[in-house]
Amino acid sequence: MKLQKNNTIKQLIDYGASIFDAQPLYYGHGTDNALDEAAYIVLTVTGSLPISGDEIFENDVSQSHQEKVLELFSRRVTEKIPVAYLVNEAWFAGLPFYVNESVLVPRSPFAELLANEFAPWVNVDQTSDILDLCTGSGCIGIVSALTFPNARVDLADISPKALLVAEKNVKQYKLQDRVSCIQSDLFECLTGKTYDLIVTNPPYVGHDELSTLPDEFYKEPQLGLDGGVSGLDLVHQILAKASELLNDGGVLFVEVGNTDEALQQSYPSVPFLWQDFDNGGHGVFMLTKEQLLEHKALFSAKINGLN
Repeated sequence: MKLQKNNTIKQLIDYGASIFDAQPLYYGHGTDNALDEAAYIVLTVTGSLPISGDEIFENDVSQSHQEKVLELFSRRVTEKIPVAYLVNEAWFAGLPFYVNESVLVPRSPFAELLANEFAPWVNVDQTSDILDLCTGSGCIGIVSALTFPNARVDLADISPKALLVAEKNVKQYKLQDRVSCIQSDLFECLTGKTYDLIVTNPPYVGHDELSTLPDEFYKEPQLGLDGGVSGLDLVHQILAKASELLNDGGVLFVEVGNTDEALQQSYPSVPFLWQDFDNGGHGVFMLTKEQLLEHKALFSAKINGLN
């Protein structure tokens, strides 16, 4: 497909899609096809998101915007950089978030759980303290704060660079009065704090899977992906410790992705409540504080066996 000197948004999107279709690119960081990937770039660069109507696609693109779009098309192909990093923006739960290569690109099914307010296991009116552990960009915790307007939310991460991104997003949504960013290796720096709800999307990719991932994943911080040999090193630690930071009646939600079967096999007697999703996604479980306490000895034994 040939490009004209002056082009509409639609023409640029179609041109980008034709380029991407001809290349061995991986889609999975917010889009799943070449057309959406090209649209993501064009619409972001031209400031056309969110889309107000189909007529926007017939708008002319300025020369400066077109040059920027073509530059990003080229970088997407030659450097295999996920689009969210190219435009420094990713969408989660229908909202835009600043991202860079210090954080994973948001793509968690937690968005659907938040849209449903974690019903029926969480009561919005009775939830006053929330922890987003391994927060990365902060998107899950920030949407939690917007979903639970009476709650205080802590965003915890081991990476100071990730927390700078999270802080930027907290300010973007003007939530500084209710949302705090804390540097912590899992629960290490959260002593004395307790929560009604803990949500976490920890690193859970095992080394075998990590070695076979497409190039695009190697643009993401490996700290956010590498879950140890089995992928479950951090998950085991979370299970062993979480009950100590949950209030009575509190619940824990953890995303483990493709390591869900391995986790269930590690603890066949634990009644993980695996969540169902209408919009795609899998590998998220819930446990109550009571269940975590009931099986705490089992979780602790697993940790001791790993050390």
